[in-house]
Amino acid sequence: MKKLILIVITIFMFLFKNSATANYEKVFYDFSIESISGETIDFNQYKNKVILIVNTASYCGFTKQYDELQKLWDLYKSKGLIVLGVPSNSFNQEKKKDLDVKEFCEVNFNINFPLTTITNVKGENAHDIFKWAEANHGKSAVPKWNFHKILINREGKIQNTFVSFTKPMSAKIISEIEKIL
Repeated sequence: MKKLILIVITIFMFLFKNSATANYEKVFYDFSIESISGETIDFNQYKNKVILIVNTASYCGFTKQYDELQKLWDLYKSKGLIVLGVPSNSFNQEKKKDLDVKEFCEVNFNINFPLTTITNVKGENAHDIFKWAEANHGKSAVPKWNFHKILINREGKIQNTFVSFTKPMSAKIISEIEKIL
């Protein structure tokens, strides 16, 4: 009877195994994206760095997180952290033009970390990096709202994800970054 229970448990473990088990046919560094200024950002240039990807929006209640993202960038960029802002209108809270987003970020928050062009972050039109994140980390990597954070380790794999409510300078994010820097 004990053997039967053990066999049933083992079968259930495999049946309900997390479908997000990462096989990582590609890593973060295999992708690129357009910058807010129109140049290509080849993620291969970030090899062996830690990257915090954040989908941002100008008209969101979390927009004040730009301040903490800039602080995080200032504190850890010399140690190998890249903060990558990905402006997105996936939740209908972003400006319509890249130039307007760039100006908004520079004037209101003095942002100097890299920003991408306005990018879809969910659904079938999501940028490949967000599709990759979901395929390798599951639904927790899919932004549910603006200022969702995906932390990429030095191997180019997802270390962790953080919901919009988690502030960039929170102990939770800082400790995770320091652990992998």
